Amino acid sequence: MTTGFDPMGAALDEARRAMARGEVPIGAALVLDGAIVARDGNRTIELDDPTAHAEILVIRAVARSIGSQRLVGADLYVTLEPCAMCAGAISFARIRRLYFGAADAKSGGVEHGPRFFAQSTCHHAPEVYGGLGESEASALLKGFFADRR
Repeated sequence: MTTGFDPMGAALDEARRAMARGEVPIGAALVLDGAIVARDGNRTIELDDPTAHAEILVIRAVARSIGSQRLVGADLYVTLEPCAMCAGAISFARIRRLYFGAADAKSGGVEHGPRFFAQSTCHHAPEVYGGLGESEASALLKGFFADRR
């Protein structure tokens, strides 16, 4: 459990750590009962796992720690609009609120692309709030990809 309460700040810290590992700089923090209970950044390269997105990692960690696949009452903070895979996990975990930083017109699955939560087949849609920490999250991503070109 993390002390202090700045979930998007924690997610941005995890994005910077992911970038230092050579991963795409995306971070997430999961809040339950008013405390940050898990935080992580992308680890797809480190774990050789295409599903090791920051969102999935924190959802898995908390589900294991509380012994339930349903994280009712949990809020998720992530630096980039979740992809369709992560949106599906967020829905199945019954996350209460999703806060994200930068929008993702290319690979996003919430406000762009498939708009997962708006589909009739979606079992649960969280409240969604975009743009939190957007400028810093966007700058991290732009800097990361500029360095690779």
